[in-house]
Amino acid sequence: MKTLKSIGAVLTGILVNVILSTGTDFILETLGIFPSFGGGLSITWMLIVALSYRLVYTVAGGYVTAMLAPDHPMRHVKILGVIGIVLSTVGVVVGWNHSEHWYPIALVITAYPSTWLGGKLKMNSSTVKISH
Repeated sequence: MKTLKSIGAVLTGILVNVILSTGTDFILETLGIFPSFGGGLSITWMLIVALSYRLVYTVAGGYVTAMLAPDHPMRHVKILGVIGIVLSTVGVVVGWNHSEHWYPIALVITAYPSTWLGGKLKMNSSTVKISH
């Protein structure tokens, strides 16, 4: 049961990141703020905005993973961070000709530290004591 909870914690962290990122992309494309795929992904400002919210969502994924981990939350967060590096590296290869090259590389570089930060934020919030 503990193994399933561990897997669930990491998968939930992935889903938080994917669902929020994809949802935000969809909303921004629907509103015409971002062009649709293939319609100009080389626009630097758009990529900066996308990187910014993806960083926030990656932090959120690390936070949720730490929150759901049955034990050793930072171990789960580190596993999520490594998975993020692997998936982002796949994104570099697949998306190389679809965007400015710095963008997918930035996703690889920021995957682990952003995830780690989310886990640390959760760990720190767990240790905060409110005194009266």
